[in-house]
Amino acid sequence: MRQPPSLTLRLTLLFAIAAAIVLTGFGWIIERSIERHFAIEDSAELESVAHAVSQTLTNYDVTSNPIALEQRFNDVLVGHHGTVLHLTHSDGRILFISPGGPDLSYLNQTAFDNNDNKKIRYWSDDKHTYRVLTRRLAENTTTQRYYTMSVAVAINSHLRFLDHFRLTLWLMVASGTVLMGLMGWIAVRRGHAPLHNIVTQIHRISANELNTRLSPETVPRELTDLANSFNDMLARMEEAFQRLSNFSADIAHELRTPVTSLLTQAQVALSQSRSNDEYREILYSNIEEYERMAQMIGDMLFLAKADNGQYQLNRTDVDLAKEVQDLFEYYEAWAEERGVTLVLHGNVTMPVDRLMLRRVLSNLLSNAIRHTPSGNTVHVQLEQLPEQTVSICVENPGPVIPAEHIPRLFNRFHRVDASRHRSDEGAGLGLSIAKSIIDIHGGIIEVESTEECTRFRVILHNRN
Repeated sequence: MRQPPSLTLRLTLLFAIAAAIVLTGFGWIIERSIERHFAIEDSAELESVAHAVSQTLTNYDVTSNPIALEQRFNDVLVGHHGTVLHLTHSDGRILFISPGGPDLSYLNQTAFDNNDNKKIRYWSDDKHTYRVLTRRLAENTTTQRYYTMSVAVAINSHLRFLDHFRLTLWLMVASGTVLMGLMGWIAVRRGHAPLHNIVTQIHRISANELNTRLSPETVPRELTDLANSFNDMLARMEEAFQRLSNFSADIAHELRTPVTSLLTQAQVALSQSRSNDEYREILYSNIEEYERMAQMIGDMLFLAKADNGQYQLNRTDVDLAKEVQDLFEYYEAWAEERGVTLVLHGNVTMPVDRLMLRRVLSNLLSNAIRHTPSGNTVHVQLEQLPEQTVSICVENPGPVIPAEHIPRLFNRFHRVDASRHRSDEGAGLGLSIAKSIIDIHGGIIEVESTEECTRFRVILHNRN
């Protein structure tokens, strides 16, 4: 797959394109303005000459003194450089032609044939280009005779100026576009300097230096959110690495104890000859350690699947009160041995994965029985909440869980009392498994511990 162009290149091209559009627009406006300026000046000059000729024809007798009339027309053209006059009578007589000027007879006729006598036209011969104004002037009001006048002004100098100006202008537009593109590239590079600094800092981060953080106050305001988000990501990664490291250490510690016990028992068993009953007793003891190891490995595999979203729920409508009663019967003997009473309140039905939720209830109930002083009661409260939500509370009196342990209570292998033997509380994965199961169900599990009691509360939402 082709890699997209760099952000620097794209922004530079955008700068150049924007500059080309703006400069081209301004250049076109300036060019049109100059052309219009010349057209207005030429038109004013043609109108001035035409007005003067009209006044002359009105005030002078064109037949009495042709020489004086010709001189008058020459005087009219004085001061109008490059302007020529062609004047004819309707009977075909030529009254005046500017010396050395072009023959405009053809224009005199075509102007009226094409109904262009009111417009200023362009016309060129072999040497010059002109703007031409052609008009008919009535000889008097009593006759149908008229004069045909064509006034032309040479615009070669204007055209040469426009050609030179146009060349210069578009060279400046091209140069300005290139210059703006270069300046845009420099600006983008300098603007991206904080990003390059961030990338440099990120390159220095490794698994052993996850405590590195970016300084939001040293980056531009637009990158502050990026720096904060990156710092939050690093904090989560550092926590995850720390948990993974602790998890690995805990796994090694938890597995080392039963393996050491098995190894020791095997060495002792082989140190001397023993009877069959003695060997059988050692094997039964080993089976207990194997079962404990198998349970711990199964729990870790379940957590790994839950973390990677590989466990699929099998939801069915479950009578939660019946599940709790079944667990009460299962733990009845142990509870009586510890002098603990089990009480259920409420009755609700919820679509859940029955086996998984039973495991959660079993973990919470066994923990509650274990930590309840003799002569006290464990309460299980089932409650139907609004919006198809169910609350499950497992409450027992007993020792207060220190506040500093509450946030880590659902961490794997975490124990409130680290000195307590593992055979009393298992491998420390029960609450972690419970939280993973509730997370898979889309619910929440929380704990509250006071002098009066410790309460675990599960909130489940009906996702059907």
